[in-house]
Amino acid sequence: MLPAHVKSPIGTPFIILPEVDSTNRYAKNQIDSKMAEHGTVYFAHNQLAGKGRMGKLWASEPGKNILMSVVIDTSLQKNRSLPGLNQWVSVACYEFLSQYAGEETRIKWPNDLYWGDRKAGGILIENTWRGNLWNWAIIGIGLNINQSHFEEGIGQPVSLQQITGKVHPPVDLAKELCTCLERRYQQWIHEQEAELLEVYNQHLYRKNQWVNFVVNGKEFTGMPIAVNIDGEMVIKDQKGTTQCLSQAQWLH
Repeated sequence: MLPAHVKSPIGTPFIILPEVDSTNRYAKNQIDSKMAEHGTVYFAHNQLAGKGRMGKLWASEPGKNILMSVVIDTSLQKNRSLPGLNQWVSVACYEFLSQYAGEETRIKWPNDLYWGDRKAGGILIENTWRGNLWNWAIIGIGLNINQSHFEEGIGQPVSLQQITGKVHPPVDLAKELCTCLERRYQQWIHEQEAELLEVYNQHLYRKNQWVNFVVNGKEFTGMPIAVNIDGEMVIKDQKGTTQCLSQAQWLH
């Protein structure tokens, strides 16, 4: 294992697992067992109980998609950097996906990847703490690569194969994604949050369009303007007043 002040690039090592319940859960177990180090990526060909945001399951056909978790040592980061973590990861995933899927690729706040109005992938970040010390971040990434059939009732997902008409090698693409993640990670640790946020906002889903949300149990129509440095979405309502939302459910 490297000394604490020396960090290997993201994707070193890159560990391929035939099947796990959840790559995030596997990564957490490795951290707890002191078997993980910064930059480690756990890639699974199949997940039996993939985790999505807000307790939802992430369903995926075996061997067809990117299912991976990245371990990041955050022990030298300040807690104020938490929103920036989500932003650099989202920007890196956007950067990777847009190379193949083109200009219709968007970042849907807070951390989904969309192509047009269809979901191409999602990000789930889980953090571990020792008291007030932020020790580790586990970045779970699921991207639809070669899957062509999806379960009903989970929105309108889309895969890279459906977008491009080509079959793509998930492991090779996952390693390319690691390069994007490392580049944006370096910006984050060198306090370039403003630059990362600018890119995030340039490609924000439904920016300057009217959208229906549920906020505190009530339906609300608003126009996303930007995401601020605290990770809140700045929305203009129909009266022209702006407010910052930390949580909202999108309605389509």
